[in-house]
Amino acid sequence: MALANILVVEDEQAIAEMIMTSLEMAGYQVKRAANGQIAYQMVLDEVPDLILADWMMPMMTGLQLAKKLKQAENTAEIPIILLTAKSDEDDKINGFDAGIDDYVVKPFSPRELLARIKAVLRRGHVDIEGKGIAAGQLVLDRSAKKANIAGHEITLGPIEFRLLEFFMLHPDRVYSREQLLDRVWGGNVYVEDRTVDVHIRRLRQSISILDHETMIQTVRGAGYRFSAEDFKPE
Repeated sequence: MALANILVVEDEQAIAEMIMTSLEMAGYQVKRAANGQIAYQMVLDEVPDLILADWMMPMMTGLQLAKKLKQAENTAEIPIILLTAKSDEDDKINGFDAGIDDYVVKPFSPRELLARIKAVLRRGHVDIEGKGIAAGQLVLDRSAKKANIAGHEITLGPIEFRLLEFFMLHPDRVYSREQLLDRVWGGNVYVEDRTVDVHIRRLRQSISILDHETMIQTVRGAGYRFSAEDFKPE
């Protein structure tokens, strides 16, 4: 039984074949695109569970592909791992600002790559259809726009639902108020930064059953982070 559908975007055939062989041996279904433009069209036809994209490619780089996919509602939540020889901190920041989920520096071993893929797919426990997310005993049903904790349905306003969905899809990463406004409210909506604090407070109140509100952490001077890593309900 295949684990997930992965799109490999790599212009160097030898590297692409090595990656695809490793993934197929691990049980993944794999397709390849030779550049970002081809990959973009393939994604529009069939959304993969994860994309591995080389940073430097002709016609459209992996970073440009990531930015384009993350800006579209129907492709924004596809996990993306960039493969690159770039190891400077500024390059990594540019990648994460574009919305990528992880960053693997060349040369890498197939074992390391598989571990990174498993970690990204495991974050938030997103199901293979992208409809359900779980953290602790909190379950978010994306298709039904509902959430429950230990089977008890919780009430969420539209903003709180989108905020919780975004957090659960991007766990263990710190987001500033400005980033949350852009990713949850949308770049064309003007609201003040403190509006984020108000909705964070409401969200925490809504998921306070069994201490799940502690998953939403305030990072002083930086913003907010959602993490279930050390969560231990009473």
